[in-house]
Amino acid sequence: MPTSPLLPDLTVFVIQDLSALLFGLVFLFLYRQSEVVYFGLWSIAWLLRFLAALFGYELRRTGAAGWLAPYATFEFAFVIVLISAARAGFASGIKDWRTVLRLIAILPMFVALVWGISHYAGLQAYDISDAVVLATVYFYNFVQLQKQHGIGSRVFRFSLLMLAGAFFFHALLLVYIYRTGPPMVWARYVHNEAYYDFALHCVLAFAAMGMWSESQIERVRELGLELDKLRRDVTQSRDLDRLTGLLNQAALALRIESSRLLDGVVVVCDMDNFKEVNDCYGHLVGDEILRHIGNLLRASIRKEDEAYRWGGDEFVILFHNQCADVAEKRMQDLDLRLRDFRVRGLGVLPIGFSWGTAELADRSLRDALDEADHNMYARKRLRGVERAGR
Repeated sequence: MPTSPLLPDLTVFVIQDLSALLFGLVFLFLYRQSEVVYFGLWSIAWLLRFLAALFGYELRRTGAAGWLAPYATFEFAFVIVLISAARAGFASGIKDWRTVLRLIAILPMFVALVWGISHYAGLQAYDISDAVVLATVYFYNFVQLQKQHGIGSRVFRFSLLMLAGAFFFHALLLVYIYRTGPPMVWARYVHNEAYYDFALHCVLAFAAMGMWSESQIERVRELGLELDKLRRDVTQSRDLDRLTGLLNQAALALRIESSRLLDGVVVVCDMDNFKEVNDCYGHLVGDEILRHIGNLLRASIRKEDEAYRWGGDEFVILFHNQCADVAEKRMQDLDLRLRDFRVRGLGVLPIGFSWGTAELADRSLRDALDEADHNMYARKRLRGVERAGR
């Protein structure tokens, strides 16, 4: 391999190795905090870049062709890992390992090809091809992260695009210098290129931290929504009667103890002779009747109204901002529907239903409930007298 009279640039070597270690630690930290494979692959890539810089320095210091193989190997491994990161995306796993395995399989052929190019065209040809490959890989990562949103993600993608453009421009300029410039011009450009390469990668690392922060904020927001939903579900299940699906006695007790004055109508309703139904047909039939009444009550009230199972076969309905006549009409409709109630295997089983209403009229719910309960039992006694008269 023809050697170049260029002396190794110690400043460039120090910048490349220290920056590779720094960026590797940054992405390793992000991976440990987020467990996002994308960050973990970038940390591995920078470790490989660190090793490649060591062999690259020895290659330029000694001019021995033997250093090219490990140098090219770790550089290409750096490329493989970045392609793997792009295919994994900003997720918790790699979707397809086949691409990585295919790239690893062609690694020996790639090293042999690089060695052949450098042997006939010099080390400058390798630097040009390396810049083209890196430009392509950074642009591929830029394209694969299009679905990410947020300022950090945008800056990260913009940094990838700038790096792709910088390496492509680097390759074109190296071709021009290779053809027209003396070796010292080449050395001066490689020296300066290390600084803007370091600056762009610093922006990339800070943007990656921004991506991590945004993902954590989004995760916290999602956990907050899940927690709110869980609290609502727990509260709802705690306040619901399991058999009827209505609000339970504990929820009604909280409503009674509340100091808030209500406007509307309260209804207390009760099944007639429910004990006889249980004794005659069994508790399973009784539960089916209660479940059916719960469904009817939920279907007969508005979203702003409330229906409670007070206990046993007794129910309470709060019709908010409603007049007594409308509440009475709804209860009559419910009574008619219960007269045609059917039990599986038994046919029609008419259900008697008594109720009492009371207007809230800016008084306590407890007082209105007492009045409605009194009216309900008065109706029940009247129906009992009517049935006895028949």
